[in-house]
Amino acid sequence: MRYTGDNLRHFALPLGGLGTGTLALAGNGALRQWQLHNLGNHEGHVPDSFFALRVSRGEPPYDDIRLLQGPPLESSETPLVSDDVVPPGEHTLHEVLKPVGSVTVEAVYPQARVSYETDLPVDVSMEVFNPLVPLDADASSQPVVGFTFTLHNPGAVAVHGSLGGALQNSVGWDGVTPIDGVSCGLYGGNTNRVRRGSWTSLVMENVSLPAEHPGAGQLVISTDAVGATASPQWTRPAAFVTDLAGRPTSRAGVVSGPSAPGTTWNGGLIAPYTVEPGETVRVRFLIAWHFPNRYVDFHQFGPRRDYGHTKFWLGNAYAKVDAVAAADAFIARWDELAQATTAWTRALVDSSLPGEAGHRLAALGADIRSPTVFRTAEGTVHGFEGVLGRSTEMWAGRYGGSCPLNCTHVWNYEQTLSRLFPELERNMRDTEYDVMQAPSGYIPHRVLAPTYLKQLWDVVIGGPEEPALDGMLGTVLKTYREVRQGAGLDWLAERWPNVVLLLQHIRDKWDPAGTGVLRGIQPSTHDIDLSGVNSFMGTLWLAALRAAEEMAQLLGEDAKAYRALFEAGSTAYDELLFTGEYYRQVLSAEDKQEFQWGEGCLADQLIGQWWAHQLDLGYVLPEDHVKTALRSVVRHNLRTGFADFEHSYRVFADGDDTGLLMCTWPHGGRPAVPTRYCDEVWTGSEYQVAAHCLYEGLTDEAFAILDGLWARYDGTRRNPFNPIECGDHYIRNAAGWSVLEALAGYHYSALTRTLTFAPLAVARNGDDWQVPFVAGTGWGVARCTADKLVLTCHSGHLDLHAVHVDGRSLGVDARVVVPGSPLEVPLTA
Repeated sequence: MRYTGDNLRHFALPLGGLGTGTLALAGNGALRQWQLHNLGNHEGHVPDSFFALRVSRGEPPYDDIRLLQGPPLESSETPLVSDDVVPPGEHTLHEVLKPVGSVTVEAVYPQARVSYETDLPVDVSMEVFNPLVPLDADASSQPVVGFTFTLHNPGAVAVHGSLGGALQNSVGWDGVTPIDGVSCGLYGGNTNRVRRGSWTSLVMENVSLPAEHPGAGQLVISTDAVGATASPQWTRPAAFVTDLAGRPTSRAGVVSGPSAPGTTWNGGLIAPYTVEPGETVRVRFLIAWHFPNRYVDFHQFGPRRDYGHTKFWLGNAYAKVDAVAAADAFIARWDELAQATTAWTRALVDSSLPGEAGHRLAALGADIRSPTVFRTAEGTVHGFEGVLGRSTEMWAGRYGGSCPLNCTHVWNYEQTLSRLFPELERNMRDTEYDVMQAPSGYIPHRVLAPTYLKQLWDVVIGGPEEPALDGMLGTVLKTYREVRQGAGLDWLAERWPNVVLLLQHIRDKWDPAGTGVLRGIQPSTHDIDLSGVNSFMGTLWLAALRAAEEMAQLLGEDAKAYRALFEAGSTAYDELLFTGEYYRQVLSAEDKQEFQWGEGCLADQLIGQWWAHQLDLGYVLPEDHVKTALRSVVRHNLRTGFADFEHSYRVFADGDDTGLLMCTWPHGGRPAVPTRYCDEVWTGSEYQVAAHCLYEGLTDEAFAILDGLWARYDGTRRNPFNPIECGDHYIRNAAGWSVLEALAGYHYSALTRTLTFAPLAVARNGDDWQVPFVAGTGWGVARCTADKLVLTCHSGHLDLHAVHVDGRSLGVDARVVVPGSPLEVPLTA
């Protein structure tokens, strides 16, 4: 997508790998949101880190130095967001160096191209990326950002000059404490050294820190420019500008020794260039980092504990090698990784998906590669609900992770990680069963780290207080999802006793009479206890019973009890709750009345049916009632214009925004104490409901939701790469992956080795269509014309036994499709 003008105000493209930490490309081309420790802090800033360009010409005489940033934009004052915050250090830098001019950004996560509108005698652009290769977690977990600068001379006279890249040595910093210039109480003993080879590098370290120090590590800035020189140690940008103007030192090694206590050194590289008339020159830079020490530096839920002086080291999976080695490995594979990343982004944006859908769905990868997710040294995958920020400062602060860890009821919505990196998602299931599950069968909705600690059994947890029922039901559904994604029957056989124990606990506690209907206190993702009979929990229950039936049959186990409960429950839920318009909540006189919705219309009332469609489980409630209820949700809950709306809690939509309210009472009857968050707009729920509408063929309703969501996050008042709820980069948003699969009519089953495609009309161009797909062991693009289907594998391999298109089974012999050898399947007999 192309971002210009006001759309750049909140633009902040995260750049970093899985669990590595990130920095962000701001809309004016600056580098902001330095979160290299993978500690959430959108206002974290490392000053004096920038790129600048000197342009010189002999005749007519010309010599100028410009900061390769556009002017910063003023804040929009949008509630609960901070992506438009301009760090003080950036303002200071603009007083030293004149900005190059306004910018235009073209971006598809995780790539961007910044074009500078300038009066210089050269045209300048910058391309940035961090590798994202579906199904290759190692390639997608690199602590490196690559920058490619392109200089073109449109004139008749040669120009020359130098391109400077500057970086502050922030080794020792904690990612939170403010830095003033080169001053910070955590600095001292920092050293910069020059390293030469095919690339010229500055290696930034602090050997005075003990190996276990939270800020210990290494930074590298490198360039491929022939004849590059170094300006290894300076404290003011003006000094680097002087070097850039023609007086750098090329002496390798430390110039003045370690930095004084409370201070650090800046460093920079200067890449010379000459561009003849009509020619183009490209110069590459990279920034790499290595911060191996992650500790339990976040407040965990449950009873207050006193572990004394123990810090609980977790480490980081990516940090097996230092920044120098990471940079060298990246350089060796730069072109390969760039091509693989481009193949993925082009697969989305060159598809027949409608409008901006390809660009928007590409952005979902940012959710799982933000500080919301980390991997410990031994590879355990952990996830917060999001990243603390403006939306959480009133109760949990602005720095770190929101609501740790692996919250099952919020992660119920997440689908992106399970498709792009299924082995990492499967690791979370292993944690749920091996660590979190109590002997009696239930699974608390949060895990404590390190995982060898006593877990949250028989204690008050928080958010909600008791183990979330929807999270447990989701664990059953996710188990079946992982099997369909390729976990294998051996894995399922190992996990099946856990599933049986979990379902038995649910039956004993919430349906002891075997009616198929859950009753009683039902802790949920709304951070309160649901009561009575409701379809939010009910459809998850019905879908879980169907998933259990399928898993039992795969293992040759008796599935009759699950089928009987499902049939009884499906009939009962429909008879009890369907009003003819939507599914309500039924409360008895004994049920808790506070924080319920009763006769209201809940946006997520059919969440279990959404899950069922993804897993090919069929309808859990009558099809016609499902469609009617979804239409009613959109009619009653989708609102345009919030200027006169009374927000009872957090504001995620305001002004002229369009958003889907969590709950409304179209016919009155709003309780005195309604369900918590009823007046909020959650992107994750919007994606869930929109995808479900697409599964039901309700395209207009789906895009009414999606268009409103995407308009709110167009860069003007919110960041397209940062969904906000209880924190930034909120993982519920990752429900959006199901929109891609719903548009494509796509299903994959590793069990039968089958690919299924049935794109909706809106995702076709007449008889032709083209969609990306991920299939467990490989990913590719499916392109269909009137007479044939072509499957192109871009990475991994596709092990196929069958392909279905628009309800037809195509004649495909058992085949393994690999990159470079597309499979063509005729559509005619």
